[in-house]
Amino acid sequence: MSIITGKTKLLGIIGYPVEHSLSPVMQNAEIERLGVDYIYIPFPVKPENLQTALNGFATIGVMGFNATIPHKQAIIPLLSDVTTTAKLVGAVNTVWRTETGWKGTNTDVIGFVTPLKALNRDWNTIKPIILGNGGAARAVVVGLAELGCRHICVVGRDKDKLGKFKQSWDISELQASITVHSWDELSGLVSESELIVNTTPIGMFPHTENSPVDSDLWEKFSNNAIAYDLIYNPSPTQFLKDAQQQGLTIIDGLDMLVYQGAAALEIWLQQPVSADVMSEALKQVLFS
Repeated sequence: MSIITGKTKLLGIIGYPVEHSLSPVMQNAEIERLGVDYIYIPFPVKPENLQTALNGFATIGVMGFNATIPHKQAIIPLLSDVTTTAKLVGAVNTVWRTETGWKGTNTDVIGFVTPLKALNRDWNTIKPIILGNGGAARAVVVGLAELGCRHICVVGRDKDKLGKFKQSWDISELQASITVHSWDELSGLVSESELIVNTTPIGMFPHTENSPVDSDLWEKFSNNAIAYDLIYNPSPTQFLKDAQQQGLTIIDGLDMLVYQGAAALEIWLQQPVSADVMSEALKQVLFS
């Protein structure tokens, strides 16, 4: 373990609660491998103390930090600059110091798309389906638009929330169209899609036997289709097990978690990092 001194630079994650975060595990594993004089620690910050925390970080010289629930939206007006990607998503998860103040972005987008890019598909021709219309779905929408998907279907259970979700986008900025659908329309969408993404918490530990879709749905997908679940525990989820049994390519949320963390660390350190080291550190904690 690296020795912490008065010269050690500080990184971290803010949230409330934040004790459950796995970010320190993967970030410190890669920091140690690189041999750089940094440490990444969790900071529990109550919502009413967010501005105070930012002031304190500036005072003690924190170099950068991640933001998780409940701060990802609330932090935006407190920053001096926010990237276009974060503005589109409507949330910031990575912040760093600049000469003019704190700057924020959203690395969930790059975390989501990185494993998809490795598949080398023609994304312009793919009409993806997103299950759920919460905060995670927003990063997925932006990521799919950046990949080149031009028509995105969002499926949800609450008609009012679906309507608000659709209206919240500037389609000219996103450069993709969004259609919203109730859950009972899902079966009719799959024949036109080669990618389905679960952004809901259904199937997350400890309710590992649950899936957001019926197992017979997978028969309607082509064998060339991809099933992507943002959940990383369990790995794979029942959603992905059913998809894999039907011959689909599967991706779980561990990849997204690792790649968004690696993208943040590269911003802070300004050098390449190893996502493999970060992934292995997480697997040892989660599955050993």
